Amino acid sequence: NKQGLLIRKLPSRYGSKQQSLSPSSACFRQWSGASITSTSAIAVILRNNNMHLMNSIRSTRSPLRLMSGKRLYSCKQQQRQQQQSELKLLHWKLLKYSRTSWNSNRQSISTLSSSAISSSSSLSPSSGPQQHNQSSSSLQQHSPYCMRIQSHSFHSTPLLPNASSSPQNDKKSEPQNDDTTNNNATTTTSDPPILTWYHPYIADWMDPYLRLARMDKPIGTWLLLWPCLWSTAFASTSSAWPDLHLMGLFTIGSFVMRGSGCTINDLWDQDFDKQVTRTKARPLASGELNSKQAIGFLGLQLATGLGVLLSLPNMEYCFLWGVSSLPLVVIYPLMKRFTNFPQVFLGLTFNWGAWMGWAATYGSMNYAAIAPLYLSGVCWTVVYDTIYANQDKDDDKAIGLKSTALTFGDDETKHKQILHGFAALTFVQWLAAGYMMEDISILPYSAGMSLAYSHLLWQIQTAELDNPQNLADRFRSNTVVGGIVFASIVAGKVL
Repeated sequence: NKQGLLIRKLPSRYGSKQQSLSPSSACFRQWSGASITSTSAIAVILRNNNMHLMNSIRSTRSPLRLMSGKRLYSCKQQQRQQQQSELKLLHWKLLKYSRTSWNSNRQSISTLSSSAISSSSSLSPSSGPQQHNQSSSSLQQHSPYCMRIQSHSFHSTPLLPNASSSPQNDKKSEPQNDDTTNNNATTTTSDPPILTWYHPYIADWMDPYLRLARMDKPIGTWLLLWPCLWSTAFASTSSAWPDLHLMGLFTIGSFVMRGSGCTINDLWDQDFDKQVTRTKARPLASGELNSKQAIGFLGLQLATGLGVLLSLPNMEYCFLWGVSSLPLVVIYPLMKRFTNFPQVFLGLTFNWGAWMGWAATYGSMNYAAIAPLYLSGVCWTVVYDTIYANQDKDDDKAIGLKSTALTFGDDETKHKQILHGFAALTFVQWLAAGYMMEDISILPYSAGMSLAYSHLLWQIQTAELDNPQNLADRFRSNTVVGGIVFASIVAGKVL
């Protein structure tokens, strides 16, 4: 409505006649002059004797997600389907709006929050504790049927106040002024969903599974795919383009296996994820899915990955290489418990595709060229994942997890010097891999690799190790690095 709040329909059993909403009732007839019926009421949140907009809207940069704790109501099948369709459409619009509008005008969200709270307050005159308790108990009575608005922010607070809470306690959590609201608005997650277009087209029960596989955050799929494409391009003959069919299979395989790796990671780390700001809202950590459901989903993912593996050329040889990677896939999430360099094990796992491209093309292995290519990917992974891990270093330190972000120290100058060392090793390995290929043009290849190395230098130099948003942007930019390396190999082969 024109106040910026979400409107939903309540069950008709709450009254067949029009009713007016006071702070102590669950359905109301007027909201800012708009007349509505009892079957078209506004779900509200009562706090501190008045209507209170959820304060998570001012502490989230990530998209808002709509969920229903129970079925909204029971009615004819056609009406139910229409309602679910409307909710999905509204869900999609919120996701799209929250992701696109925040970057362009961050201040507008906090302004909306402040104005909505002020307007809400004006609708309900201040009342005594008795009226407040009546309001809270009434809302608690109908809360199972109210729409629950869940933020993917990791700083959200409960939407429904406890009926036993007192006005004095509620007042402590109420924003005091616009400055407080604005400050909280900047406390955001640096890891919001990127892909949201598919939400209107999927059933509600599918969403947590897709988020478990990180379908909404495709950067990991790209980082897993690029070494496969590098190797496939290296394996192409002189003056020939890479095998498009093989690249397509690797694309599907990377999507599936990256998802399975995320599922395994979340199964191992669900207790730790609950304590880390960035990962609190993951489906297992938040309780949307349980371990049994995740294991069943993992079985489906691995079966799909096996199907892709068996579809590769030179299947028997590729099968041996593919199965050899499974121990790394299983154990690398555990390394943060035992070693100060878990990013090295991540690199060994994520860049296994460098072996697979050549194996699928020839049914043999050119260790002289592919080994440096594989090691370059490992060093590259240490660079970008250390940048990424700096977002969680405070939480990791508090719960006893390890990472190179902690190992490299708090001295930013020394920290970046070590990253520069790994970036230099990456560049040298890239050049060594090209040098070992006899049918590649060195000039375009070297020029492209120099450009990719320059991008790594830019990431390190401009990284702000205490700014999560800056670090997340640098991490996601590594899709560009992978693309430059692939284009350099293709140019060296074709030109």
